[in-house]
Parts: sequence; C-alpha cells; structure tokens
Amino acid sequence: MSVRELVVLGTASQVPTRHRNHNGYVLLWDGQGIMFDPGEGTQRQMLRAGVAAHDLHRICVTHFHGDHSLGLAGVIQRINLDRVPHPVTAHYPASGQHFFDRLRYATAYRETVSLTEAPVAADGPLATAPSYTLDAMRLSHPVESYGYRLVEPDGRRMLPELLAEHGITGPDVGRIQQEGGLGGVTLDEVSEVRRGQRFAFVMDTRLCDGVHALAEGCDMLVIESTFLDEDERLATDHGHLTAGQAARVAVDAGVRHLVLTHFSQRYPDPSRYEQQARAAGFEGELTVARDLSRVPLPKRT
Repeated sequence: MSVRELVVLGTASQVPTRHRNHNGYVLLWDGQGIMFDPGEGTQRQMLRAGVAAHDLHRICVTHFHGDHSLGLAGVIQRINLDRVPHPVTAHYPASGQHFFDRLRYATAYRETVSLTEAPVAADGPLATAPSYTLDAMRLSHPVESYGYRLVEPDGRRMLPELLAEHGITGPDVGRIQQEGGLGGVTLDEVSEVRRGQRFAFVMDTRLCDGVHALAEGCDMLVIESTFLDEDERLATDHGHLTAGQAARVAVDAGVRHLVLTHFSQRYPDPSRYEQQARAAGFEGELTVARDLSRVPLPKRT
C-alpha cells in the first residue's frame, strides 16, 4: 500500500501567530494529494514541508473565510507555473463561486493546467477514484460550510489457515481472489472482509448532524477545536467547537486517531487541548496538530 498520511501546513484560526501559520493540510493517499483549506502562506508552507504542486490532485475548500481560502490564488498559480501534468479538481461551496472566481483570477498568469471546478451544492458524493470515494456534508457556520470524507472501498483479507485447509496455495491464491471461487471453494470461505479506511476533515462548525455523520467510524478525524471548554458559549456563538466537544464527537463515532487543529491565538499552551480531549473520554490515538508535522493514518486492524 502506498503512503497515507496527513501533512499539516498550518493550524491557526483567523489570524496567524509566531508559531502557527494559517490553515493548510494535504492528505497523501496512494499517490494522490488532496489539499484542504489553503489559507495565506500555504505555498511557502508547502516548500517547508516538502510538498510540491505536482503532488496535488484535488483542492477541497470547506468555506470562504480568509483563513481557509486566501492561499488559493497562490496555490492555483503555482500549479500552473509548475505545469502540473495531470488535471486538478477544486471542490468548494457553490454559494461562494464569486469568491472562487476572484481568487482563481486574482492576478495575471498563464494557465497551463486543466483545473476543473466542481462546486458543492448539497450533501452527498463528489468523486470516485480507484482507492476512495469523496463525499461532502453540510456543517453549521455563519457562512455555508462543508466537511469532507474519504472512504476506501472494502476489500478482502485472505486467511492462510483456511487457504491451507482447502489446499489452496501459490498462484491459486491469486486466482480465487480474481475469480471469486476455485474448485468448489468460494472466496468467502477462505477470506474475510477488510474494512476500507476512512478519513474525515471537519472545519469551522458548531455541533450538528453533519459533524457526527462525517466522523462516524473514521480511522482519522481532523477536526477544529478553536476554543477550550471554558469558552464553549463563545464557540457556539461564533460557529466553532471546543476541544472537549471535538473529543466527545470522536468517542461517539469510534474514531481511532483524533487530530485537533485550528487553534485560537488566545491560547498559547497547546497541551491544554490534549488535557481537555482526554478529560472528555477520548482514549484513542490523539494528535494536537503542529505546523509542518506529518501524521500517518493508523495501521489497519
């Protein structure tokens, strides 16, 4: 299996700090690169993180607040400057088409790459690739906002003891996988379902049905935790989550690896996010995201 990891380019909400760039994330998934929410400075963060324009195949924007989208202009121009040899698709809320147009053509440049615009207007599937499907789900924020979810198709895991019991060895193992049966033995008799991996990206939102639906059963959930729990009312008023709320979502959804990000500049100590997530009952793998870090998806169970 190819590399599957999250590259964190920036973790700040609203304004950058000395230690946090504006938002920006790239999910590397079996040779495909999916960028989420490129805020200001994303192009430089890509350079520092070792992510090239050639790595990008999709750009997914949750909403058109500046800390999630002002880097689009530079990223799109860099894709064209570097003459990326494959098509790139951009997903974003359809209601923000005028913002996307302004960012795409913010300044003069030569277009050399096929950039497909695929705006999101409703919950549901957006795209199907060989190793994943991409869906969107509406969130609750003062402007229209969508979260994104990748789901790998389920596969089969061969069981050596059952293969041996039926005398299936060598090339015949490949044959039964391809044909679904061999000599009266079905594939189901010598294998089990291997659940596909699931990844969700949830940014600016209050608690809502979309948050829970996106998180359900995820191997990795990347989710905003702008505020700490003592400021829960402020979070709700502004359409955001707290660390404890994000963690409880992950607990209820059975998330394996929780990645907290999008931190307010009012909290200089990132360890408090982890403390509150653990206090909320999350016992799985937990990452409080840092700029320029790489977070691998969990190994299959």
